[in-house]
Amino acid sequence: MDTRRCSVCKDLEQAFKSRRGKYIESRTASYYQVSTELAAFNNVEMERAKSDMDEHQLICASAVELRPEGMAETVAPVALHY
Repeated sequence: MDTRRCSVCKDLEQAFKSRRGKYIESRTASYYQVSTELAAFNNVEMERAKSDMDEHQLICASAVELRPEGMAETVAPVALHY
């Protein structure tokens, strides 16, 4: 983990890792046989956390500094509609 990243980046990454762990756990044989809905729910939560992290990293100054050279030019800004 890079210490130059902002606290929001770190929090969002931690949330993604936590939700990914819950999704993987829900896909294990014992859980999955009981409830495929739980696995589906955890998959949606994992994807939502990844999306939040990716969206923040598009605008985060510290994430821009850590991108490989030329990467910033290839990423188009995302218009968020609420």
